[in-house]
Parts: sequence; C-alpha cells; structure tokens
Amino acid sequence: MRIVFIGVSHWHTPFYSDPVLDMPGVTVVGVSDPDITRAEPLAARAKCRAFADYKEMCARLKPDFAFALGRHCDMAEEARFLIEARIPFAMEKPCALNAAEANDIAARAAAAGVFAAVPMVFRYCPLIDAIREIADKEALHYLMFKFVGGMVNRYHQQNVTWVIDRATSGGGPLLNLGIHFVDLCRVLLPGADFSVTGAMMSNRAEGLTIEDHAVMLMQGGGASCMVETGYLYPAPNSVFDMHYSIRTEGHYFSAHDDGMLEIVTNDRQRSTRAMKLTNVYFYPAFVRDTLARVRDGRRPIADLADNAAAVTLIEKAYALSPLARGA
Repeated sequence: MRIVFIGVSHWHTPFYSDPVLDMPGVTVVGVSDPDITRAEPLAARAKCRAFADYKEMCARLKPDFAFALGRHCDMAEEARFLIEARIPFAMEKPCALNAAEANDIAARAAAAGVFAAVPMVFRYCPLIDAIREIADKEALHYLMFKFVGGMVNRYHQQNVTWVIDRATSGGGPLLNLGIHFVDLCRVLLPGADFSVTGAMMSNRAEGLTIEDHAVMLMQGGGASCMVETGYLYPAPNSVFDMHYSIRTEGHYFSAHDDGMLEIVTNDRQRSTRAMKLTNVYFYPAFVRDTLARVRDGRRPIADLADNAAAVTLIEKAYALSPLARGA
C-alpha cells in the first residue's frame, strides 16, 4: 500500500506517521505541507519526496491512501479533492471549519463511495467495552467528560498558532478536544436524538478569539451529557486534567487521569480496572485498523458523517455563546 501524508506541520502527524513507518507492506511515497521545510524531516525519514502542493503530489504519485491533516480551514478543500480523485483517506478531525463544510464533504464522500475515515480514536478506548460488558442493556442516565489540555503556549512552541485563531481553526478546545467526547456520547447512546441545552465559554485566561475553556450540555436518549474542555492545564503535550463519569441504571463508572477505572454498583460494591484512557494511546490502533479496513473493503470505524454530526452539535453550542458569536 502506497501512502501519502498531507499537511504534516500538524502536531498530530507523528501519531500517524510513526505507526505507518513501522508497518510491513506499507510504504510512504510522498509527504506534503505548504511550508515544504516542515515536510522535509518526515520525507527524509520515509526516504521519499517532499512536496509543497498536495494536489501535485497526488497527481504524480497516485497513492493508494492518504492521511490528511493541516489547518482546519484547509481541510474541507483537501477532502473535496481526495473525494473527486477517488483516493481513500483518513482526515484529522474536525475536517472543516464549520458544520456546513463538514456536512458537505460527508455528503460528497457518501455519494462517491469513497472511504473517508476520521480518527475518533476514543472509539478504541476500553472504557466503552467495559461499560457494555458490565452494564449490558442498562439505560444510561448521565455522562460527563472533562478533558482539559495544556496551555496555548504549546501551540506557539509547535509553530501551529493557526489553531488558536478562530478564523483558521473554527473554534477552541470544544471543537479540537471536545469533539471526541461528543462523539463518545453518540457511541454510548446510539440512535439518540441530541439537543444542546446549554453552553458556557470563556477566553479569560488568554484573551484570544477562541475560547480557552468550555462546558457543553446535551440531552439525548434519556440521558444528560456534559463535555468540559480547556487549554488551561500547565502540562506537556498528551498530559490532561481528565475525569469521566458515567451513570447507568445499576452502576457508576468513574475514570481518572491515573489510568484507573472505578466501578461501583448500586449496593456500593467497588472494583477497579487499569486501562488507557487518553487519546494518544489509541492512534496506532486507529492507523492499523483503518488500513486493514480499506484493504478489506470495510467501512471505517468513524467516517465524515460521524464527524459532521459531532461538529453540528458543537456549532449549536457555539451559537449559545456570545464569545463564539464575536459579541
């Protein structure tokens, strides 16, 4: 399988490239970024050519698969190109600046029958399997996900300041981080019709055009859901202030940033399980599984329609915030 990478200045690129470079039967044949100097180190590792123009790269190399990253404001155009060229791909969330773009590319991919995966990597989290195993057929009453990441200076250090400007990113931590947990709510409450019932956002810490802290409230499938995200934690990359709480009819699940899931029954019997609970651990599984799925002709674990559904809900939360409306 001949692979290309698009927009590799994105800070998540190693989450994809490192597993790919270790896989048998897979060859990285091209790497691109508008700033070609950002593409050259990965191209050197892969022993392939670096390009500034991903369209030229794809036209020349005719790859079997593309991992597409880059700025959020560029992603919808990348997706439209890959769909029209019939190149199967995986695109870093949120794949677009807004719900209109996200829904447009989802419709295009579906109409063209193009494989288009989105790394909603928490779908690989063992927390999901634990809930389904222990609380099978129990109704869910309450879901809460807190996932506060590092401060915005990390984006300066990584030279990706576009992500902290609403014009080029579409939003702050609610869109960038919270999308995973809006998607998890959809996974754990399949078929639910969600309504966004409230939102609170602030840019008090940094005074940027994006929020640096957000709380989003939803109801759906008989459950109440809360997603809290931020760029506030004085921590390095991939370290988070995180806590998940899920209440079912007969159990309370509480996950902590120490990698431990606590399970408490209604009669107060407590047990624990050690498990990986943050996103960084699940990208290698996503890469391997996605390439296996496209080889086998199976659907991706999450696609552009799943992404669009989450972005649409997040946009409704933004609509409730004077900060997001620029007021």
